[in-house]
Amino acid sequence: MNTSQLFALAPWVVLIPVIALLINLIVSGRLGEKFAGILASSAAALSFVVSILLAIALGSDPMGSTISLGTWINIGNLSIDWAFRVDTLSVMMMLVVSGVGTLIHIYSIAYMHADVRLNGDLKRYTRFFVFMNLFIASMMLLVSADNFLMMFVGWEGVGLCSYLLIGFWFEKGKDGTANAAAGKKAFITNRIGDFGFLVAIFLIYWNFGSLQFDKVFSMAPMVATAMPGAALAITLFMLLGVTGKSAQLPLHVWLPDAMAGPTPVSALIHAATMVTAGVYLVARSAPIFSQVPGGQTAVTWVGTITALFAATIALGQNDIKKVLAYSTISQIGYMVAAVGMGAYVAAMFHLITHAFFKGLLFLAAGSVIQAVERGEEAAHSEEIDPQDMRQMGGLRKRLPLTFWTYLIGGLSLAAIAPLAGFFSKDEIVAYASANHAAVFWILLIAAFFTALYVGRQISMVFLGSPRSKAAGHATESSPTITVPLVILAVLAAFGGVLNLPGLQWLETWLAHTFGTVAPSQFVWLVALGSLALGLVGLAIGWLIYGRTPVKVGKPDPLKKPLGFIFTGMQNKWFVDEIYNFLIITPFNALAQFFAGPIDLGSIDRVANGLASGTQAVAGGIRKFENGFVRSYAFWMLLGLAAIMTYFILR
Repeated sequence: MNTSQLFALAPWVVLIPVIALLINLIVSGRLGEKFAGILASSAAALSFVVSILLAIALGSDPMGSTISLGTWINIGNLSIDWAFRVDTLSVMMMLVVSGVGTLIHIYSIAYMHADVRLNGDLKRYTRFFVFMNLFIASMMLLVSADNFLMMFVGWEGVGLCSYLLIGFWFEKGKDGTANAAAGKKAFITNRIGDFGFLVAIFLIYWNFGSLQFDKVFSMAPMVATAMPGAALAITLFMLLGVTGKSAQLPLHVWLPDAMAGPTPVSALIHAATMVTAGVYLVARSAPIFSQVPGGQTAVTWVGTITALFAATIALGQNDIKKVLAYSTISQIGYMVAAVGMGAYVAAMFHLITHAFFKGLLFLAAGSVIQAVERGEEAAHSEEIDPQDMRQMGGLRKRLPLTFWTYLIGGLSLAAIAPLAGFFSKDEIVAYASANHAAVFWILLIAAFFTALYVGRQISMVFLGSPRSKAAGHATESSPTITVPLVILAVLAAFGGVLNLPGLQWLETWLAHTFGTVAPSQFVWLVALGSLALGLVGLAIGWLIYGRTPVKVGKPDPLKKPLGFIFTGMQNKWFVDEIYNFLIITPFNALAQFFAGPIDLGSIDRVANGLASGTQAVAGGIRKFENGFVRSYAFWMLLGLAAIMTYFILR
C-alpha cells in the first residue's frame, strides 16, 4: 500500500470499535462471556494496528493528510466536513489510546469475570465491553478530528462513556446510591467544563468564520492582534473546558469519586486517556494560545497549583485507588502547566509516560483489590474494605509479580532514574527552571510530595506483615491480568527512550505538527536535584510507614506532627464541603422553594382552581341536560319570552 492508501485508513480507528460494539449489542451475551471480551479487545487491537500503519505512512510523508468522508453541516456560510486529521500529534494520541486501551481490554476479560461469577449476568458483562469500545471510538474521534465541532462530538462521547462506566455498578456503594451519585457528579461537573469549550467554539466561528483547524490557526495572529479581547476569551473558555475534562482546579472534584467504577475504567478513562483530552486541546490549539500571553499564563498557573494541591491530598488518603486518583490530577497538572508555558513536547512526553505508569498502577491496584477479596473468601474472615490500605500489608510475598510491577510504576511516578517518569517529568521542571522560577519551585515541591505518597503507599500495601486475615490469604492474579501488567511495566521502565536527551525522537516527530516551538529541555543539574528530592521523599515514606504499620482506628503517623494540615489533606481540603455549602445547599433550597410555595402553592393552585371552577360550571350546566322533552320545551319557551321582552322594552 502506498502512503495515500495508508492515510485513507484513518476512519477505521473509529469504525472498528463501533462495529465491534454493535455486534456485542446485537448478540447481547448469547455467544458467551469470552466472545464479548475477545471481540472488544480485538477491536481495540485492530485500531492500534491501523494507528501503527498511519505512523508508518507519516514516516514517508510527515506532513500528513486530511481524509474527508463528505460534508457534515452546510448552513449558510458554515460548512463543516466529517474529516479525519492525520498528523504526528493525532497519530501519537491514537497510538497511546489504542495501545494502552488494548492492554486494559485484555485485563478486563479476567477482571470483570468476578462480576459474572457473583451475579451470573452475561448481558451486563457484555454491556461493559460495549461501553469500553464506545469510549475507544469516542476518544479516537476526539484526537483525529480536523475541526473543533467534530472534536466536540468525541469530547462529549468520552464524557458519556465516563458517566456510564463510573456508574456501572450503580446498585453498589453506601446506601446503594453512592456509585450512581458518583456518575452523576462526574456528568454534571463535566457539563460545566463542556459549556466552556462550547462557548469557545462559538467565539471561534464568530471571530474566525471557520472551525477547521488550518483555517483558524492561519488567522490566529491577525485575530489576536485585531481583537485581543476575543482571543483571550477563547483561550479562557477553552481553559474552563480543560478544568472539567482534565480534572483541574476548581472542577477536579469528580475524579476521586469516579473510582466507584470498575478498576479497568479508572485505568483507561481516568488515568491513561480521557483526562488527557484537555492537555491535547491546548496542544492542538497551540497556534491560538501562543498569540495570547494572558491565556497561557492562566493555563500555566491552573496546572501548577493543581499539581501541588492534589499531591498534598494524595498523601492523606487511605483508599488505594483514591491515592492514584489524586496523583492523576496532580500529574495532569504538570502537563497543563507545561502546555501553558509553551513546552508542548515536554507535555506530550509526560502524557505518554503517564499513560504507561499510571495505567500500570491502576491495573496493579485492581490486582491487589481482587487478591484481597479472594483472601477474604479463603479466610472466611469478617468483611473488610478491599481498597483500604490500612487493611493490607505484607502483600510483597503474597503477590510477587504484582508487587514488582507496582514498584516500577510507583518509582516511575516518583521520577526515579532511569525510569520513564524521570525523563518526562524533569523536562517540564527543567523548562520551568529556565522560564518561570515560581512555577519551578512549586512543581519541585509537588515532586517531593509525589515521592512521599508513593513511598507511603508501597509501604502500607506491600511491606511489613498482613494487617488483616484477607491480606494474609491473598493470592496472585491470573496471567490475563498479570501479563498486561508486565508489558506496561516494561513501557514504564524504558519509555523514556522516546525523548532521551541527545536523541529527542519525540521532539523530532512532533516538530512536523508544532513547527517552531520551545524545544524540550533536560538540565542534568535540575534532574539530579529533583532525583535527590524524590529519593528523600521515598525514604521518608518508608521510614514513617514501613516501620510503623497503620491500622484502622489508629491515627496516621503524620497526624501528630502535621496537625490540622494533615486533617486538611485527609479531608481533601474541604473543597466538597465548601461546594456543598456555597452551591449545592442553596441550590437545593431554591429548588425546594420553587417546588413548594411557587409550583405547588401558586402555579398548581391556580391551575387546580381553574379546573375546579370549570368542573363546577359544567356540573351546573349538566343539570339542564336531563333527557326530558318537556323540560327542553319549557326552557326554549322561557328563552323565547326573554328575547321578545328584550325587543319590546328596547
